[in-house]
Amino acid sequence: MSTITIGPIISLSLPKSGTTTFAHALRHAGLAVADWRIRRHETDNPDLHDQLLAPLIYEDYFDSGDPLARLGQFQAITEMNAVNKHLSLWPQTDSGILAAIERHHPDVRFVLSLRDPAKVANSMMNWNNLGKRRLPQADVPGLPRPYGGSVSDLARWIEGHYAFCDRMFRGSSQFLAYELEDPDVQTKISHFLKLDLPWWGKANENPDKADPTRQEG
Repeated sequence: MSTITIGPIISLSLPKSGTTTFAHALRHAGLAVADWRIRRHETDNPDLHDQLLAPLIYEDYFDSGDPLARLGQFQAITEMNAVNKHLSLWPQTDSGILAAIERHHPDVRFVLSLRDPAKVANSMMNWNNLGKRRLPQADVPGLPRPYGGSVSDLARWIEGHYAFCDRMFRGSSQFLAYELEDPDVQTKISHFLKLDLPWWGKANENPDKADPTRQEG
């Protein structure tokens, strides 16, 4: 299982539910990964330097119908959303976007990291200003203003996203929902992707003081 034969790999996971861990695991496996923003060292295309993924996905979806039209060099996308004071875009919650990815990329594999919603919500509340400011001040699908400023609001929203993904992909062989705390999670993801994963651990955990320069959770 050393060479990937499917793709692209699209994570439908929400912030603070293991997206950075998943990105690290895929990079250790040798894949080109885009994680919420394209860093300069990740592409030779200057037009993509420092670009957030979510606006690119929506621009290309409405321009050509293919949400991944400019992201072909990446074998995996591990966090799709963007939320700040200027925009709130959540492609992983959009059935039109996901159906278009399936249509244009029939070998796609979707994955969703499941974690106790209350734990995810607490992590969001403790990550920079994600849960305390950005989410309650933004219109997020399933979480319109002024909701989102409490752990209970966030947990209910997270539960709703899990239910949405389950309904949309129920019975699909191209979708894997995995429990982040499952001791066999590395093996299950490896088998699903037909890819050796030499590393699995914890990345981007909440420190005492989160990096104030990182705007995504």
